Amino acid sequence: MRLEAPAKLTWTLEVTGRRPDGYHELRSEMCSLDLVDVLEIDENADYLEVVGAGPDVTSGEDNLVARALRLVQRRAGVRLEKVIPSGGGLGGGSADAAAILRWAKMSDLSRALELGSDVPFCLVGGRALVEGVGETVTPLSDEERVVTLLLPGWRVSTAGVYRAFDEGHRTVVGGLNDLEAAARVVEPRLGELLDWARARYDDVRLAGSGSTVFVVGEVVETTDVPERVGPLRWIKSRTTPRPG
Repeated sequence: MRLEAPAKLTWTLEVTGRRPDGYHELRSEMCSLDLVDVLEIDENADYLEVVGAGPDVTSGEDNLVARALRLVQRRAGVRLEKVIPSGGGLGGGSADAAAILRWAKMSDLSRALELGSDVPFCLVGGRALVEGVGETVTPLSDEERVVTLLLPGWRVSTAGVYRAFDEGHRTVVGGLNDLEAAARVVEPRLGELLDWARARYDDVRLAGSGSTVFVVGEVVETTDVPERVGPLRWIKSRTTPRPG
C-alpha cells in the first residue's frame, strides 16, 4: 500500500495566549501542499526504513512513524521516502505520522495531538483554521494557491523563537506572522532573507517559526542571494484539498 503525506504550510500565525504549562495558544490558517513524503506499507512485516532524509531523521523508536504505529497499536513494515525538507517548518514528520493514523482509520484529533501540535491538522488536511495548541481544527473551503518555497541550508530553533517572543520580541499586531520579529532575533540571516525577498516580490511570508520563507505565486529562481544567507532551494508548490 502506498500512502502520501502532504507538507503543511502555515499561511498566517497569531499567538493568542500562553497556558500555565508554558505552551502557546495559536490561531493559524494552514494548508496542505502537493510536496509529499511517500510511505510504502507492508502489513505483513515489521520494520521502518527511511530513505532520502538528512542525518537528523532516523528510523529509531523516536521517529514519528514509529510513535504513530505504537499509538494505534499496529505493526507494519514501512519504507518512508522523505521529500519534505526537514527542519524548515513544513511539518514533514507530522505529515508522516498523520498518514499512518489515516491508514489505521484513526481520526481522534485529541489522540493525534499526543504526537505533536501539527499532527491534528495534518490528519485533517486541506485548508483549515487551527487553534489552541493544535487540537482545534476547523476545515475551510479549499482555495487553489501557488507558492514558491525558499529553503535555506540552516535551521531556526522553534523553542528559541518562542523564548524570544516571550521576552518581548513581537511582530506588530496585524502582521501575517506574530513570530517573525522573534525569529529575526534568533536567526539574523532569516531577517536578511526576508528583506531580500521582499525587495523583489510582492507577497513574502515566513512559514511558522522558519526557516522556510515563501512567496505567494510563482517566481523565477535568481542567484543574487546575500552571501551570508547562503544557497537556497527553490520549490514551486500548490495547495491541495482534504483527503477524500
